[in-house]
Amino acid sequence: MVPLSKNSEKFLKIDDIVRCAEKLREKSFYPQSLKLFKKALKGYTRISDLNGMFRCLYSLGDTYRMIGNFDLAAKSYIHSIEVAKKNKDAVNIADALIGLGLSLRAQGKWKEALNLIHKSKKTYQKENDKDGIAFALWAEGGSLRIKGDIRRAINTFKESYKMFKSIKDVSGMGYCLCGLGGTSRVAGKFRDSFNYYSSANKVFSDNKDIFGKAYSYCGIGNAYRMLKDYKNALANFAKAVRLYKKIGDIVSYSYTIWSLAMTHIMIGNYRKAHDYLNAALRLFKRTKDHRGIIYCRLGLCELAILKDKGAVAKMHLLKSLHESTKYGFAVEKCHASSLLSFINGGGINRCYNRLGLRLEFQGLPFNIP
Repeated sequence: MVPLSKNSEKFLKIDDIVRCAEKLREKSFYPQSLKLFKKALKGYTRISDLNGMFRCLYSLGDTYRMIGNFDLAAKSYIHSIEVAKKNKDAVNIADALIGLGLSLRAQGKWKEALNLIHKSKKTYQKENDKDGIAFALWAEGGSLRIKGDIRRAINTFKESYKMFKSIKDVSGMGYCLCGLGGTSRVAGKFRDSFNYYSSANKVFSDNKDIFGKAYSYCGIGNAYRMLKDYKNALANFAKAVRLYKKIGDIVSYSYTIWSLAMTHIMIGNYRKAHDYLNAALRLFKRTKDHRGIIYCRLGLCELAILKDKGAVAKMHLLKSLHESTKYGFAVEKCHASSLLSFINGGGINRCYNRLGLRLEFQGLPFNIP
């Protein structure tokens, strides 16, 4: 037996650390996996292993993104791109560019995200990388949803789903189903939304994907909320909250808290709704999620109107309208302008029709999808 060199021994030890970190991340134990990825990165850097360095930096980006630290996620992805360029690995560069795009998208920068995603998609197409193309389409669908181009978002998610199905990537299919569920809800197709999220939940339950289960439970809850089944909505949000707390994910948890607030508005529990909205607002500010902040302000505006506090309502509403215009969020701008029209005693706002959505503001309480 040929004895291993010192570098080879070090590499094998570091590789074991990375595999352990990846297993922890797969089980949604994000803080624990972060520590191991950082430890492995130091080891790979000491022995100048570019492939290992990229693997750790890219994984750090993914993990930071999952726990809502989008600034650190972006830094990790940018560093991983620099390493991949030294290694002249086009696919790795494309992967990291999409990760960077997803981090920027989470902070409302959908234009920058789409540019990076399209750049990566061209690389995947050139390399005939079907996994990469499917991933890029999924990322593109989510970015189009945030932009407010709902019809294209739905079609893009469907295209991504077909590709994931063709390569038998069940997890990818599950996340596409979630994307379709959320986008269908915004489109006003609430029964479709319920069906998509329910299918996704089955996929994630079979796969034992804790994050996916939580994500789909929240989606099912929102579908029930839009179908005015508030009891089942609250039951599914409770399931999502338990899982998000378990894995330490504050990003999706924040949206679940917002969803709980909107449900409590619909059933007249205004104090609970107010507490949930303020809790969600604090978390959205912490993660710099401008879209989430807008949704919280819209909810606080609605509560203020219901409590006959016109000045407070208008303050929240004007901030929502300004921010949604600034970041180019078409759907959120429509929500804000509809509420403003209502406050000012105007007629029905037709902006939903212009966006191709089956939504209509019919007075308060407004069950914002």
